[in-house]
Amino acid sequence: MPDLADHTTLRLGGPAGRWVRATTEDELVAAVSAADAAGEPVLVLGGGSNLVVADDGFPGTVVQVATHGVDPDVEDGASCGGVLVTVAAGETWDDLVALAVEREWSGVEALSGIPGSVGATPIQNVGAYGQEVAQTIASVRVWDRTLRGVRTFASADCGFGYRTSRFKQDRVDAFGGRHVVLSVTFQFRQGSLGTPVAYAELARALGVEIGERAPLADVRRAVLGLRAGKGMVLDAADHDTWSAGSFFTNPVVAADAVPDGAPAWPQPDGRVKTSAAWLIEHAGYGKGYAAGPAALSGKHTLALTNRGGATTADLLALAREVREGVEARFGIRLVNEPVLVGCEL
Repeated sequence: MPDLADHTTLRLGGPAGRWVRATTEDELVAAVSAADAAGEPVLVLGGGSNLVVADDGFPGTVVQVATHGVDPDVEDGASCGGVLVTVAAGETWDDLVALAVEREWSGVEALSGIPGSVGATPIQNVGAYGQEVAQTIASVRVWDRTLRGVRTFASADCGFGYRTSRFKQDRVDAFGGRHVVLSVTFQFRQGSLGTPVAYAELARALGVEIGERAPLADVRRAVLGLRAGKGMVLDAADHDTWSAGSFFTNPVVAADAVPDGAPAWPQPDGRVKTSAAWLIEHAGYGKGYAAGPAALSGKHTLALTNRGGATTADLLALAREVREGVEARFGIRLVNEPVLVGCEL
């Protein structure tokens, strides 16, 4: 059976008990349903960019989502001044972003360069550079493993929050979510300009003010440049990109818990979001900090990387060291962003 290491961006993880590659929705539903009926644990695998898999592998069925299809409906989207686009879960996310920029569909241009599949984006409510995927999702179509039927959730019913959703929270077991994403329908605005720039670093790269709009192609080019500078664009030759992206989420804490000098972004509930990267660096873990063959990226302290000979145990040991060091220094406990499969932090 294939090793998960060959199918995750961290290049870590042992063998699967059974492997099914689903190229159609019917195959995807059938594979998950068969495993559920047999009482086997199921791991639904997209691009493998947000997974940390145990060295022992996964004891059940891995279902690789390889469905394809991008279906724009300009007529139905006209009422919103744009276009509705339904995309199969197995499509590569950045391919969709590139297509959106090419066809002048605005709303995801700042999410350029993020690895993984379309079906994974609503689960994590993927976000970067001032955009979140929830801002453009009209609906998500899923297979409900509990009710054993297809359901469609409007955006308002998806429970979107900071790096979370109902699809992440609703579980059937330690390994799998209740809802298997089949397709996502996006509502894009039509036009050559992107949404108002909402992130200072991106605004500086574009030479615009916060709240201004810039050409879609310029935004995509700037974001790809910023991500590449942080090792966040996949490159097999660059071990700084052998990661799961940002390993820890930015913590949201009481206003008086934010350390002096740390970035602070006020939240609607009165709390404040601060920077996990700042906390890590100021706790003494700089870029390139290593614990054996696992290390912080030399370009970005939020990424934990496999330098080529690491195991999942090595990576988790480093993550624990960083998490405990930040907590000891600042009293803030960092939370991992990637999904842990068969292992614990």
